[in-house]
Amino acid sequence: MLAVPFSLLLFVSNGTLATSGNTMDGGWQFNPAASLLALAVLSGPLTWLVGRWRPGLAWVAGALLAGGGLTTTIVAIATGDSGVDVAWAPSWGLRLAFDLDGLARLYALLATGIGLLVVIYARRYVPLHLHHQGRDEREAGPFFAAFLLFMGAMLGLVMARDLIALFVFWDVTALASYLLISYDRQDANARASALMALLVTGISALGLLVAALLIEDRYGTFDLGAVIAAAEAGDHSLGLTTGILIVSAALAKSAQLPFHFWLPRAMAAPTPVSAYLHSAAMVAAGVFLIGRFYPLLATEPRLLDGLAVVGAGSMAISGVLATTRADIKQVLAYSTISQYGYVVLMLGLGGQGHYGAVAAVFYVVAHALAKTALFLTAGAVTEATGERRLDRMGGLWRSMPALAAGSGAAAAGLAALPLTVGFFKDELFFAAALERGPAAVAVAVGGATLTIVYIGRFWGGIFLGPRRATADPVPLALVGPVVVLGAAILLTGVVPGPVARLAEAAAAVSLREAMTVSPAYHLDTRPENLMALASFVLGGTLLATRRFWSPAAMGLARIGQRFGPARAYGRGLDGFERFSGAMRRVEVRDLRGRVATILLPAGVLVIIALIATPTRDAFSFGTIQRGDAGLVMILIATCGAGIASTLPRDHLSMALTVSGVGYCLAVTYALFGAPDVALVAVLVETMFALLFLGMLSLLPRRVLAEEAAEPENHHHGRRDAALAVIAGVIALVVSWSALSRPTFRESVAVDYIELAPDAHARDVVTVILTDFRGLDTMGEITVIGIAMLGIAGLLRRGRLR
Repeated sequence: MLAVPFSLLLFVSNGTLATSGNTMDGGWQFNPAASLLALAVLSGPLTWLVGRWRPGLAWVAGALLAGGGLTTTIVAIATGDSGVDVAWAPSWGLRLAFDLDGLARLYALLATGIGLLVVIYARRYVPLHLHHQGRDEREAGPFFAAFLLFMGAMLGLVMARDLIALFVFWDVTALASYLLISYDRQDANARASALMALLVTGISALGLLVAALLIEDRYGTFDLGAVIAAAEAGDHSLGLTTGILIVSAALAKSAQLPFHFWLPRAMAAPTPVSAYLHSAAMVAAGVFLIGRFYPLLATEPRLLDGLAVVGAGSMAISGVLATTRADIKQVLAYSTISQYGYVVLMLGLGGQGHYGAVAAVFYVVAHALAKTALFLTAGAVTEATGERRLDRMGGLWRSMPALAAGSGAAAAGLAALPLTVGFFKDELFFAAALERGPAAVAVAVGGATLTIVYIGRFWGGIFLGPRRATADPVPLALVGPVVVLGAAILLTGVVPGPVARLAEAAAAVSLREAMTVSPAYHLDTRPENLMALASFVLGGTLLATRRFWSPAAMGLARIGQRFGPARAYGRGLDGFERFSGAMRRVEVRDLRGRVATILLPAGVLVIIALIATPTRDAFSFGTIQRGDAGLVMILIATCGAGIASTLPRDHLSMALTVSGVGYCLAVTYALFGAPDVALVAVLVETMFALLFLGMLSLLPRRVLAEEAAEPENHHHGRRDAALAVIAGVIALVVSWSALSRPTFRESVAVDYIELAPDAHARDVVTVILTDFRGLDTMGEITVIGIAMLGIAGLLRRGRLR
C-alpha cells in the first residue's frame, strides 16, 4: 500500500526505460530502479507541495514516500539487480544511467528504512522543537520537504552510474544538508555551522567534478561501469591525482581527518537531522563513494594505504575527544567520526585481503542502526529533562525504562557485545586486521577499546548512577523508533544472516568478485575472540579509571582546539572575508575599478595559459596584397578613432567619437564580404548614438559642465593607460595565435550553411541567432524582459526620478 503513490512509475513497457526487471503479464516490467529514481526526483517537491497545502500532512507525505521507497528496496533485494539507462546528451556521451546493484540496494535500504523511522520520530519532535522556540508549527512543512529532498538525493547518488549524474546528486545532498542544519535560522550558530558543512563538503565536491572530467579524458566515457571494465582490462590506471580528488571528497563528506571539524558543529541541527544525516545518510555517503570507486582506487595501492592511515587517525583522535565531551550530542558526533574511521581503515585494509571491504559494509549497517537509536535517545532525553550535559543527568532508567532498554541494546551493539549485530562487525574487523599484521591488530583492539569507553560513558551517564535531573513523560513516537532499532540490533545479533547477505552483495560490487562470510559465535580461543576479549577488559578498565587519564585527554582536546584544522578554517574564512571586503571597496569606488578587477585577473590567467602552452610556430606573418589597401586604411582609421575617443572632455564629443569606432568596424565587415553584418553594426551604432544623445539632452547642462571641467586624475590616467596596453597586448596575442592556426578541413560553418534552408531562411546569420542559438537568445530576451518589468514597476511607484 505504501508504494501506491508510485504505481504509475513502477512499470515501463518492454524495457524501454529499464535495463532489467521482473516481467509482468502483458509485456510490462516491474522496475524497482525506475521507481526509486522517480522517488529520488519527486520526493522533496511532493512533500513541499503537501506541506504548502496542509502543513500538518507534510509528515504523512514523507512517511508514505519513505515507506514506498523501503517497500521497493525490499522488493529489489528479493528480485536482484535492475536499472535505468536513457540517453541524456548523446553528443557528450552522457546518459541517465542508474543501477540498483548490491551496493546501491544496501544504502537505499538504510536511506529509506531509517528515514521512515526518523520521519515518525520527527512527527512529534519537530512540533515540540518549534513550540520551545516560539515558532509557528506550520514551519514543520519545510523541514519534512528538506528531509525528503535529502533522502531522494541519497537514492539518486547510490544508484548513479553516470559520473555527472553522480556529481549532481552528491551536490544536492550538500544543499539539502545545509537547509536541515540551518533549520533554526534565527540561531547564528546554526547558520554558521550549516555554512561550515556546506563549504567543507561543497569545495571538496569540486574535486569530484574535476576527477570525473579527468576520468572521461583518460577513458573516453562518463559511464562508471565502462571505466571500471576498461581499468580491469589494463587500459590505464586511475591515476594518483584523480584518486586523491575522489578520496578527498569522500573523506570530507564522512568527516574524516583533516575535515572532521564540521561534524561536531553540525550538532546545532535538530536531533532528527543528526540522527539521519550524521549516522546513516550524509556521512555514510562518503564511504559509499569509496566503495563505488573501489575497483579504480585499488589500482593505486598508495591510495589504500592512505585510507588506512587516515582511518586509523580519525578513529584514535576522535575516539579520545569523544571521552572528553559533556554534551551528549557532541559525544555522539565525535564517536561517529571515530566509527567511520573504522570503516575507512577497513577499506584501506581491504587492499590485500577481502575481509576489509566486507567488514566495512557490515560495519556501516550495524553503525547506522545503533547510532540512529542513540541520537534519537539524546533527543528524547533532552526533551524529557531539558538537559544536554552528561554531568547533569543520571539514573533515568527508572523513569524511562523502555528508552533505556532500546538505547541500551544500541549501545551494546556499538560496543560489539555478544548477542548484538555489532559483535560480528568487530569480528570481521579483527579478521581484516589479522591479515595485515601486528600493527593493524593493535590499532583494531585500541579502536574497539575506545568505543567501549565513550559509549559506556554516554549510556551510563544518562541512565545509571544517581538521579540528577527530573524526567517528564515523552510521547510514544520519541521512544518507539529507539525500541524498534534496539530490537533490530538484537534480532540481527541472533540471526545475522540477512545482514551478511546484504554485505556480501555490496562487497561484491566493490571487489568485483563474489565473497562469502559466515558470522557465527565460536566458543574457542581463535584470535578474533581473544582480540574481542582484550577490548572488553581494556575498555572496562579505562571506564573504571577515567579520573586518572581524563586530564591527559582534556589536554589533547585543548591542543586540537588551539592548533587544529577548525582554527585554520576560521582564520581562512576571516582572511577571505577581508579580501572580499577589500575587493568590494575597490570595485564600488568607480567604474574603472570594477573594470580593472575583471581585466586584471583575466589577463593574468591568459598570461599563465600562454606560458604553460607550447607556442612554437604558433604565430605567423601573412603578406599584405594590393587589394588589402582599403582594409588596412579602415583598420588604421578604427585604431585612430579608438585613441581619439580617450581625448575629449565634453560628453557629446566622446559619444560621437565612440560611435565612429563602431562605424569603422561596420565598414570592415563590409570589406570582408558580410554586408548583412555591416548593416546590423550600423543600426546598432546609430541606435546607441541616438540613445546617448537623448540621455545627454535630459541631463542638466550644469552637471555636464561641472563633470567636464573636473581636473583629470593623473594617477587614474596612468592606471587606465597601463590596463589598456595590457588588455590590448593580450587580445593581440590571443587573436594572432588563433588566426595563425591552419583552418580545419571540416568546418562547422559548412554544416550551418547547408542546414540554413531547413530553418526556412536564406541568411545563415539569422539562422544562427534564431535557431542554433535560439535558447541562448531566449534567455537574453527573458533577462531584458524581467529588467524592463522591474523598471516599469519602480516607475509606477515613483521610485525612479
